[in-house]
Amino acid sequence: MSKIKDFTTRFGFHGVPFTCEIRNEDRYVNDIYQTPIDHLYRTVDKRMCGALIAPAGTGKTSVLRALIDRLPEARYHVHYVKVTSLSKRDMCREIATVIGMESAGTYPALVKRLQEHLAASLDMDGIRPVLILDEAHDIRPDVLAMMRILTNFDMDNRLVVSIVLTGQPPLAKLLKHPGLEAVTHRLALCATLRTLSRPETTQYVEHRCRVAGAASCPFDTGAMQALYEIGRGNLRATDQLSLKSLETAHDRDCDTVDSNHVAEARRLLWPV
Repeated sequence: MSKIKDFTTRFGFHGVPFTCEIRNEDRYVNDIYQTPIDHLYRTVDKRMCGALIAPAGTGKTSVLRALIDRLPEARYHVHYVKVTSLSKRDMCREIATVIGMESAGTYPALVKRLQEHLAASLDMDGIRPVLILDEAHDIRPDVLAMMRILTNFDMDNRLVVSIVLTGQPPLAKLLKHPGLEAVTHRLALCATLRTLSRPETTQYVEHRCRVAGAASCPFDTGAMQALYEIGRGNLRATDQLSLKSLETAHDRDCDTVDSNHVAEARRLLWPV
């Protein structure tokens, strides 16, 4: 049994590393993420619509947080809606609730009031409304088609609201649906994310250890290789595996994480 109280003390962390609770300023900076952030920001700044498509666990939430952080509250009202398989009316009600509008009424009436509410935000307050529809790969085609109506102001001669669709790769297939050409043509951007390469995975793990307070990275070369081979550059899998490997090494009273600890962590996390 280790005499050191916990693994954070052993490895010099000031808190638990590799969790989703990380400040935006401490995020891992890489062109994989920075380029989509910049492109999305420019799209929203021009009051246009865009999409972010990424496999699960590749940093979509981190990109969205960074984007929102770049949109000053004095100029933008950002509204986040997590999509589920809703009808058009129910989706309108969900959006209405999020933006602080009464959600009762028929579908046509809701759409009209949503447009009026969004336009008022810009006309009366000078604040640009932004709708982030997350998990958009789960949205029904007929509901997604509603995006064309929500963004149609003065017969398409005016830009009022930016809609950012975010979701997993099936969203790309959904946007190719025969009945959604009008929606796809309204997207000024379709950004994507990928998994990390082997060197990038090492940089990422070292970065997360550093921002968590460690003076040096406790993972040896073999452990880094194992983290990549198992996690394949997926951020979520790498975080889970790294954290469990640290705990495993501590339980074995080791001051360095090696490939055996990573292999044991995999068995504990994802038993075959």
